[in-house]
Amino acid sequence: MKEIVAFIRRHQVPATKKALEEAGFPALTIQSVEGRGKQKGIGGWAAEVDPELNQFTSTALQSMEPEIKWIPKRMLTIIVQDDQVPAAVDAIMAANKTGHIGDGKIFVCPLEEVVRVRTQERGSEAVI
Repeated sequence: MKEIVAFIRRHQVPATKKALEEAGFPALTIQSVEGRGKQKGIGGWAAEVDPELNQFTSTALQSMEPEIKWIPKRMLTIIVQDDQVPAAVDAIMAANKTGHIGDGKIFVCPLEEVVRVRTQERGSEAVI
């Protein structure tokens, strides 16, 4: 089994949920998070969200460090069987790829054990 963790733009959640449901993955967890990528929250999509991120444009202010802002995102977590990873990742990518900075990241992590608390089922039985 694998855990897929995706960081996406907030407004892409409905499209992502729909794409995952259509691909056969109705169960997921969504959390509000903040973070930044290698651009450190400056420029690109971050500036579209908050124009103040690029406020330091005058010659007098060029030597100043701009304030680094955290970019609001959504973190989606989904647990799938090993053979389902490509379909789930493809669904997330299809709903989120714009070709611009800030499209997101997807991490695929191995899971050692899954236990359903109510029934004590383990492994793949706990996920189905």
